[in-house]
Amino acid sequence: MSEATTPRFRSVLDRFVAYKPGKVVVSPEGRSFKLSSNESPEGPLPSVLDAIAAAARNVNRYPDNNATALTEAIAGFCGVPADQVAVGCGSVGMTQMLLEAVAEPGTEVVYAWRSFEAYPLLVSLSGATGVQVALKDETHDLPAMADAITEKTRLVFLCNPNNPTGTVVGRAEIEAFLDRVPEDCLVVLDEAYREYVRDDEVPDGLTLVGDRPNLAVLRTFSKAYGLAGLRIGYLVAHPVVAGAIRKTFLPFSVNSVAQAAGIASLEATDELLERVERTVKERDRVHGALRADGWTVPPTEANFVWLRLGDRTMEFSAACDAQGVSVRPFEGEGARVSIGSPEENDAFLEVAKAFPHRN
Repeated sequence: MSEATTPRFRSVLDRFVAYKPGKVVVSPEGRSFKLSSNESPEGPLPSVLDAIAAAARNVNRYPDNNATALTEAIAGFCGVPADQVAVGCGSVGMTQMLLEAVAEPGTEVVYAWRSFEAYPLLVSLSGATGVQVALKDETHDLPAMADAITEKTRLVFLCNPNNPTGTVVGRAEIEAFLDRVPEDCLVVLDEAYREYVRDDEVPDGLTLVGDRPNLAVLRTFSKAYGLAGLRIGYLVAHPVVAGAIRKTFLPFSVNSVAQAAGIASLEATDELLERVERTVKERDRVHGALRADGWTVPPTEANFVWLRLGDRTMEFSAACDAQGVSVRPFEGEGARVSIGSPEENDAFLEVAKAFPHRN
């Protein structure tokens, strides 16, 4: 095919870099520990597996396009009416739905940087302009983010805990920020890692929605619930906001197996959160071991730790690769390391201890 007859694509793709998922590496000895994607180290509970198996018998039929039973289950779990809930394919799918509902060429979307790497990718595809606000001490600089809002701003993403740094902002800071946001600008509080938070100063976003029609809370089943492979996310917001987001839903994109797994997971929340507690204890152990060994590690309320490595980031990643430990490097900045099983975490700590890092 000659250049003259090449199909015409959107110009945004000329500068677009596709999302790169966390990699898997294998050491020369055959060891492989994946700590690059913030996944749960434990699979679904037996009751959830049973629900998955039962739903799989009917995959010759289309799923409920409205995910009615799942929506009602989420609403009951969150203590809100069902018309305040929208579901989608994980946090990424929900983020795309949000942008399709509010963003367009000539508008702006504000978010911290570095934060969830899907934000700039999906904002670019929406045609809107991304406005990045630098982190301060590895966390959101909310006053600076408020200053960045203009008449063109349609949406603000606030990732709390922040991915990839794990840092958080507290209730007073968030409320002061929300007070400065115009009522016609939507704020999305991305709480993908909410279940891992133990800091009492960090609010449950659902407690803020009632008084804020322009606030939406975004959550996922991919992390604490261990359903990353089934892609289920949801949003809780004012009925008008949730209704607008549901209009952008890709038909049948939340499949029947995922819907059944989500419902069963909510029914087993107490048991699942016991697993989360084990991850939190491992997180605190890994964080403490790194600091005791001389690493500078910011406080984390997520299921990962952040190492600010600067120009040595890729060197550190290579050292991890050689031992079969996959981490998530961000070249020139640092590495995010997920909390896995005790064995996986010990393998990472061995690499970190051997890597020259003390000042």
